[in-house]
Amino acid sequence: MRLGSRAAMAPPIGKDVRRFRTAPRHSRRSLLAGVAALGAVGALGATGCSRVASASDEHGGDLLDRLRAQGVVRLGIAGEIPFGYIDTNGDLTGEAPELAKAIFKRLGVDRVQPVPTEFGSLIPGLNSQQFDVVAAGMYVNPERCEQVIFADPDYQMLDSFIVRKGNPKGLHSYQDIVRKKAKFATGTGYAEIQYAVDAGYKESDILIVPDQVAGLNAVEAGRADAFAGTALTTREVVKKSSKAEATQPFSPLIKGERHVDGGAFAFRPTETKLRDAFNVELHKLKKSGELFRILQPFGFTKAELTDLTAKELCGG
Repeated sequence: MRLGSRAAMAPPIGKDVRRFRTAPRHSRRSLLAGVAALGAVGALGATGCSRVASASDEHGGDLLDRLRAQGVVRLGIAGEIPFGYIDTNGDLTGEAPELAKAIFKRLGVDRVQPVPTEFGSLIPGLNSQQFDVVAAGMYVNPERCEQVIFADPDYQMLDSFIVRKGNPKGLHSYQDIVRKKAKFATGTGYAEIQYAVDAGYKESDILIVPDQVAGLNAVEAGRADAFAGTALTTREVVKKSSKAEATQPFSPLIKGERHVDGGAFAFRPTETKLRDAFNVELHKLKKSGELFRILQPFGFTKAELTDLTAKELCGG
């Protein structure tokens, strides 16, 4: 998410993404890169967002040292399947928490502790130190990069619509939504809000719902012709529906160019040391193939692996 499909975060619209109700009430994209300043791996540090403090500022923060001493890291999650949620057994899981478990163990932090919150509250909660890192598959975009720093994306994602069976209005893009005057819905804080507005849809006409489950309900009830979310979450939520389906994934047009989103972990701007160390281990997992083994059980395919960097997505 997630804008960032969406379900995402309390910053202004277009800054947050994705939310999907989890067990027990399945709650939910559009919508947080670098490396330790160490010789051979120093080049990776260039992947950090250019608008935030560098690792040399304030020595990059001391959070990593504190986490190692405490033995536990607090993860901000948004209850979005499959990105980060509490399952029916009460256990923390999802692609981001499972990846966090693997990386933080490598960093000397053995335990992770979930801190559930609304997607729109993830960035404010991070910056007010309610938790240590956002582990919610948050999309990296320039607006968010003004507020947090991101690791490099661990996945990339296209958008998709939930529509009535047979897609009677033939909706395959945000431009179709505008051209056919369709009733459009998406989630609170989702990146898809801005994508629709950029295509010419009036923002005040968008039906904003809490998550994909509510979006599915809106489409099934005829209150919306299409609900926009990430391709992964839309295809998952329609599996048990007899009235709705997910469209083929597509990339939204941003200023006339096709755009692909990338989801990543977010850190406070002062904590570049932690972000950089996290990035080192993330790139090792990508190279070894372990990253895909972690993501695959949650519905990710090899097409959703990515070499995108936070620097690219931050626009710097």
